[in-house]
Amino acid sequence: MNFNITIDEESYTLEVKDELMQELENIHKDMDEEYDKGIQLGRYWIDTPDLEQRCQLTANKVVSAIHQEKVRDFYLHSSYILRKFPELKRVTVSSDFEISDIDIEV
Repeated sequence: MNFNITIDEESYTLEVKDELMQELENIHKDMDEEYDKGIQLGRYWIDTPDLEQRCQLTANKVVSAIHQEKVRDFYLHSSYILRKFPELKRVTVSSDFEISDIDIEV
């Protein structure tokens, strides 16, 4: 599976292999358990985040991983989004917008 993300005007593509998706399944479950407790999405606290909100928060973590050159985190968070949206075409993030404006295109 390919994870495509555009941050401002710069695009990145990451190939995430099925084996890695399987290896990270338990970590993704742990992430969901944490998200079940509620998330801070920009200025707002969301008690029961939906799938898109969970992935917007995770996409924000992808951006941080890219900027900090944390390859492991890039794979971890990208694969989470791919697990939730297997038909994902692209995630678009603009530094001009709120985290809740992150676009997840399927």
